[in-house]
Amino acid sequence: MNPALEVSIAEHLDTERARVDGELERILPAEDEPPASIHRALRYSVFAGGKRLRPILCLEVGRLFGAAGDSLLRIAASLELVHTYSLIHDDLPALDNDDLRRGKPSSHRVFGEALAILAGDALLTLAFEAVSQPGLVPSGRQLRLVHELAHAVGTRGGMVGGQVVDLETTGSTAAGNVLESIHAAKTGALIRASARCGAIAAGASEDGLACVSAYGEKVGLAFQIADDLLDVLGSREAVGKAVGKDGDKATYPALYGVEVSQRMAERLVAEACGALAGYGERAQRLREIAHFLIARQS
Repeated sequence: MNPALEVSIAEHLDTERARVDGELERILPAEDEPPASIHRALRYSVFAGGKRLRPILCLEVGRLFGAAGDSLLRIAASLELVHTYSLIHDDLPALDNDDLRRGKPSSHRVFGEALAILAGDALLTLAFEAVSQPGLVPSGRQLRLVHELAHAVGTRGGMVGGQVVDLETTGSTAAGNVLESIHAAKTGALIRASARCGAIAAGASEDGLACVSAYGEKVGLAFQIADDLLDVLGSREAVGKAVGKDGDKATYPALYGVEVSQRMAERLVAEACGALAGYGERAQRLREIAHFLIARQS
């Protein structure tokens, strides 16, 4: 067995989370750098906690194809900036209207709605500044990374498009295919892009990129189903935000029930792991992460 795999997945994730946090510290402006108010807001949300799943997926896929070092870590951290931007905006009164995020008051509750909007805008912009840093990776790969990230955020199967359909179906019963399209875009697109960015940064072949794309798609949907289940089965203390708020939204438990939703998540994880079958033990951490996602309590 690879000696690195003797460390438990929980310990491994803690180590990788600390590495990502260190890189985020290097990217973000200091609290007292003018204009200090916006920089305090950025740091408040970025360092409020979180699993750092997306950057860790990027790191693991990058390693699978032989990438490592500071460049890969910077690309990974940029994904967390995009994710945090999306959380700040999702919590706004005009969208999900959540007062808590990661167990702390949401950005707009602490800094006001206007500054929260600008903080989200700033984090998204900073993510592209980070990933487009000159010399980070060969220029052809870098252009693909920028395109990948932009597509994951946008309206054509990306986060913004998913959020729009989610808003438009609130209060109604969405068909299964509509529900899947919402989750695949709103949550799954950035998770898929995280896996793909690791492969792109490493210069993986198109076949390799296809394998990790399939993995990312399955993992992304399983993650959102698990999130839907936590809204039904979890506690506010464990989840770090209000639960039971998705009652008027299109969710898997609402459409299929809890037990069927759990089985669907398990099937998706099995399919995600199957997509990596050709990589043997080298992909073991990615398989462990997939299983971790549906066993989590927060």
